[in-house]
Amino acid sequence: MIITRKAIPRRTVLRGLGTALALPLLDGMVPALSAIRNTPARGMRRFGVVYVPNGMAMEYWTPKQVGTAFDFSPILRPMEPHRDRTLVLTGLDPGRGGGAHAGASTKFLTAVPGRKTDGTGIHSGPSIDQLLGRELGKRTQLSSLELGLDSRDFAGSCDAGYACAYTNTIAWRDPTTPLPMENDPRVVFERLFGDSGSTDPVVRRTRIAEDRSILDSVTEKVDDLQRGLGAGDRRKITQYLDAVRDVERRIRRAEEQSARALPLVQQPAGVPDAFDDYMRLMLELQRLAWQTDLTRVATFMVGREISGRTYNEIGIPEAHHPLSHHLDDPARIATMSKINTYHVSLFAEFVETLRSTPDGDGSLLDHSLLLYGAGMSNSNAHAALDLPIMLVGGAAGGLVGGRHLTYRRDTPMANLLVAIMETLDVPVEKVGRSTGKLDALSLA
Repeated sequence: MIITRKAIPRRTVLRGLGTALALPLLDGMVPALSAIRNTPARGMRRFGVVYVPNGMAMEYWTPKQVGTAFDFSPILRPMEPHRDRTLVLTGLDPGRGGGAHAGASTKFLTAVPGRKTDGTGIHSGPSIDQLLGRELGKRTQLSSLELGLDSRDFAGSCDAGYACAYTNTIAWRDPTTPLPMENDPRVVFERLFGDSGSTDPVVRRTRIAEDRSILDSVTEKVDDLQRGLGAGDRRKITQYLDAVRDVERRIRRAEEQSARALPLVQQPAGVPDAFDDYMRLMLELQRLAWQTDLTRVATFMVGREISGRTYNEIGIPEAHHPLSHHLDDPARIATMSKINTYHVSLFAEFVETLRSTPDGDGSLLDHSLLLYGAGMSNSNAHAALDLPIMLVGGAAGGLVGGRHLTYRRDTPMANLLVAIMETLDVPVEKVGRSTGKLDALSLA
């Protein structure tokens, strides 16, 4: 078959000094493929995880009704605009072992408890994000992206008898290799948009010293490219470049602020002072990575287990972890629920940005599957049962939202991990301690 319609290569990048700027999916990248298949271009399936630490105020999380006619609980209420893309799951059991907090984070994506050790000899299992990354990463620059909002320097703040590696991450490349969660937005930005063909730090330092934007070095190439694009693609390029420039500006502003004042706690350069600004910025980096197809898999830790972060932004000066041991005091549980709701509200903003970002024949949200939740339920009891779990997105038709599903409380969380793998077209027979595949994610 001879294809006569001109198409822009999918992996087109705009190269400048020290940069290799990938482009989002444009209409001009897909006509040849569409002509062959006689079908509209479809977006790639993506997988993201947003993990919250220290359990959940379950009284404020769990919807009272089951099925399609459920009311959003107080914590979940920010997700109400996305009812059609939200599936709430109740009753899943992560299994025992691995320590209270260390087990919560380690088993979340592996379904394998960590081996008790405070030094060498750590052991769990590969996490499903890495299993997915091995397959989906064959077609992207990065197999996966691991992001977090807490520093890894928390010596002495880990589960007794367990290495801190267990509480610092949810991503495991293999049973003995936990992956660090990157919490410096500058590092993430340059990993995504810097020159992947060079490890020389001189280029980076020179550009920063000259106060040059990454986009400045590719402006001429952008202008040349846009001359051959249709009006719709020109708008997409403009919106995308505006978003990249805004992220770069926010990182630079945070770095300037960090240089002017001594931080109250140790944090890397470039971290915004306000938690909500920080989380929005890191999630925006994830969105850009998906929009440009630099990766299709991302894990995001809102906080490491045993996180002692305070939330003065919402009037809560108490540290999160001590507050999570609420001793069943209704007032303290209510305060804990405010933190949980705050996290969900910021996540809901991210979902909205995915929904408003075009991707193939739909949006990024249509083609993504997001897993949101915690590795324990009642934090006061370190309860390893009935996990707070929410799936969000369309998974390119593989997920049907607008429902609250309940399962027997001995149903392994691992069975959900098997179902997620199948939904994303990377089927496996078993994940960790799975006993089968969780049903009803779709209505097929």
